Amino acid sequence: MITAALYDAKSYDREYFEKAAGRENIAWHFHEFRLSAETASTAAGREAVCVFVNDRVDRSCLTELSKAGVRHIALRCAGFNNVDVAAANELGFTVTRVPAYSPHAVAEHAIALLLTLNRRIHRAHNRVREHNFSLGGLVGFDIHGKTAGIIGTGKIGRIAAQIFRGFGARVLAHDPFPAADWANEAGVEYSDLDSLLENSDILSLHLPLTPETFHLFSEDTFRKLKPGAYLINTSRGKLIDTTALIQSLKSGRLGGVALDVYEEEEGVFFEDLSDKVLQDDELSRLLTFPNVLITSHQAFLTREALAEIARVTTANLNQFQAGEPFLSGTEVR
Repeated sequence: MITAALYDAKSYDREYFEKAAGRENIAWHFHEFRLSAETASTAAGREAVCVFVNDRVDRSCLTELSKAGVRHIALRCAGFNNVDVAAANELGFTVTRVPAYSPHAVAEHAIALLLTLNRRIHRAHNRVREHNFSLGGLVGFDIHGKTAGIIGTGKIGRIAAQIFRGFGARVLAHDPFPAADWANEAGVEYSDLDSLLENSDILSLHLPLTPETFHLFSEDTFRKLKPGAYLINTSRGKLIDTTALIQSLKSGRLGGVALDVYEEEEGVFFEDLSDKVLQDDELSRLLTFPNVLITSHQAFLTREALAEIARVTTANLNQFQAGEPFLSGTEVR
């Protein structure tokens, strides 16, 4: 039996982790607060911690976890930019993740954001609920015949590209490691980044946060965009410089922006702040634009994805306890 503390636990986390196969070998302790250096002492007596995207597993947190006797950091997400992996290795931790839970969930949400923003579905819904059946201000555009730029062609990016092809859009793609065979079969054209920016009516981001991709969309990047382009981000908030994004919106360079992630989402996304004053001035500013749509990091939130996250994370914990090899791609070094 392995003892594990799961942080930033929501009702859906409890439901799916308690149903996961193999959970009989794990004594779960659910915490609604996030893991950080300040809360790491709550892991005392646990062999593992299970963390999500906004838990802060930096060197100081890892030092406290080591003192508490924790040996395994189990991420229930694909990205691990919130973990100091070098410090974890130095301190003797094993770090695992869920590299692919449901790429369809994220890709489909990206398209849903685009359709909602483009066809003003959210605004139309609010109007009709107030018995306002007018159509002024709800004009969108056909995706058919437009050019969609996919930045990052891993599993999610490829699915998004294929959905756009299904709409009859031309698809340009950019990735440091092009998948030529897939592109030929899917009718996708690889391009250098500048050409993609200049020619795409729609841009969708599907890449991890690394030192190279931090603020990939900066003031200089926004200047290169095709005027009126729509930008969709379901990857990581820090891919976009929020200050530059706001300036591009104010200038009219961008036609619309849909975000499921935000640069400073920690402490905001996943929380109910409806009775509080929002302290983030840039997020507050974004929410005033009529051509901005924001969801609270929910692209992964499907039954299929939640079940797979729980299954793989539970398997990682059990294999760690048994000293067996981890599932392919799950160990982070």
